[in-house]
Amino acid sequence: MGASQLAAEAGSKEDSERAARNRYFNDFAAALRYWRDKRGYSQLRLSTESQISQRHISFLESGRSQPSRELILKLGTVLDIPLRQRNVMLLAAGFAPAYQERKLSDPELASVKQALDFMLAQQAPYPALVVDRLWNLVMSNGPAAMMIRWLLDMPDAQPIPREGVNVLKLMLDPQAIRKYLVNWQDVSADLLHWIQREAMSDGPGSEATGLLEQLVALPGVKAATQAPNLDTRVLPFLAMTIRKDDVELNLFTSITTMGTPHDVTVHELRIESFFPADAVTAAWFKSRA
Repeated sequence: MGASQLAAEAGSKEDSERAARNRYFNDFAAALRYWRDKRGYSQLRLSTESQISQRHISFLESGRSQPSRELILKLGTVLDIPLRQRNVMLLAAGFAPAYQERKLSDPELASVKQALDFMLAQQAPYPALVVDRLWNLVMSNGPAAMMIRWLLDMPDAQPIPREGVNVLKLMLDPQAIRKYLVNWQDVSADLLHWIQREAMSDGPGSEATGLLEQLVALPGVKAATQAPNLDTRVLPFLAMTIRKDDVELNLFTSITTMGTPHDVTVHELRIESFFPADAVTAAWFKSRA
């Protein structure tokens, strides 16, 4: 996969997002049942923690009662429902969304963008990425762009597209980074964990579920994830090993989110920072700075 395939992915993103808007829950009762089940709450426990009568919760889940806007927001907090899905539940009940979904370029998010720029810069000479909930690339620092260009055989001066690049697809596609990922079978289960969580949040038929199906359909991925490596004798984390052009890099990552978000976009941002797992890897990135 090179620059042309990255551009093709960018062109199809808008169409998939438009189609996904019609595939979420459109019934409040079904959404409430779904989230209560996913959180492992009985009606009694939800009643106790939300201070809403169990009878009323039962009526809400059967469709015999209609919720107020305030009640939906309260249940969303108690059940720790993602902001995007709280908006979905509000819409299903006939209310306007409570949480905005701004673009990162909007003036209201200038301070957030500044904070992200700062974190990406501080991570140098090691890579760092900002991705959304589906692991679409939003931002990257210089070392991350350098590593991506190196792995995809792109010219040094060619910019990485800012939209339409899915990091999980790049990692698991046998024609992209996976061919240089020595332990990709072990890494696959960890990578899919993130999108599986989003698919559970969105419910059946969502864009996250569709992406999960695409990833599992890639050659060898399903079989690899069914037998994860549980050997913990060497390192306390799973390092990914990349080997190309007689260079071997061993990296592990951390995932950071923004605290106390009140915007869907901010709530769904993830900062993935890469760290060297050995001195040789650290020296390679410092030499390429």
